Amino acid sequence: MTGTARRPGLDAQGFIIREGSLARVPGAFHPVVSAAGDRLTDAFGARLHSAYLYGSIPRGTARVGRSDLDLLLALREEPTEADRAAARALGAALDEEFEQLDGYGTLLFSRARLLSDLERHDLGWFVACLCTPLVGEDLAAHLPRYRPDSLLARETNGDLALLLPHWRRRIAGAGDTEEARRPLVRFMSRHLVRTGFTLVMPRWKGWTSDLREMAEAFAGYYPERAGQMRAAAVLGREPTGDATVLESYVDDLGPWLAAEYARVHGVKAPRPA
Repeated sequence: MTGTARRPGLDAQGFIIREGSLARVPGAFHPVVSAAGDRLTDAFGARLHSAYLYGSIPRGTARVGRSDLDLLLALREEPTEADRAAARALGAALDEEFEQLDGYGTLLFSRARLLSDLERHDLGWFVACLCTPLVGEDLAAHLPRYRPDSLLARETNGDLALLLPHWRRRIAGAGDTEEARRPLVRFMSRHLVRTGFTLVMPRWKGWTSDLREMAEAFAGYYPERAGQMRAAAVLGREPTGDATVLESYVDDLGPWLAAEYARVHGVKAPRPA
């Protein structure tokens, strides 16, 4: 399945366009973003090189009371446990204060790691294409432009096989309630849909972060798995706490997807433990 028309998410030269901007933040989330920027500077001071928003808020698709606050912090040195604790405390405080939010997540990395050769087509691409600058110097100025090719596919999501044992442990350790399982369904659904999309991305020749569009792109190349991926896209936005869904992810869809990914694109370069 191919087409001659240029796909969404690319410029005229075929490079992925950076998604999101502060101008797209929905009005209801302006106070959240403003508070996050101020408090990050207060909490991390000179250790903070730059901070970025990613996810639905800078894309302009956030829903009041349903969307979380996603931040990436680039520190001047390797993150410490104190840094991680400070990030958790800041996120929890914002989540508690602003009813617009339904959760938070903060990624912390050193500037050196984000700009390293090893991370050029994973974390570097993430910063350059999926993150919106909030505080400090934009690291995208030091990174290349990216095409939706097999190298990018391999280095972004070519590690699913390594993740599945960890997912099984998380499922086993979760409480035996729908409330406890719901965040796992949401997280794993989104991860599988994104992995399914990047599996076909070089053939689809475009970029999107919309889960439904990702599932439809995948379905065009793997119709026998289309129903599973479409269902996962729905659960990524409206998760349930169904234990059988999690079982199907780690026993069926996940292992199949990991094997097919390795066959098509290879396995992600090993990272230090």
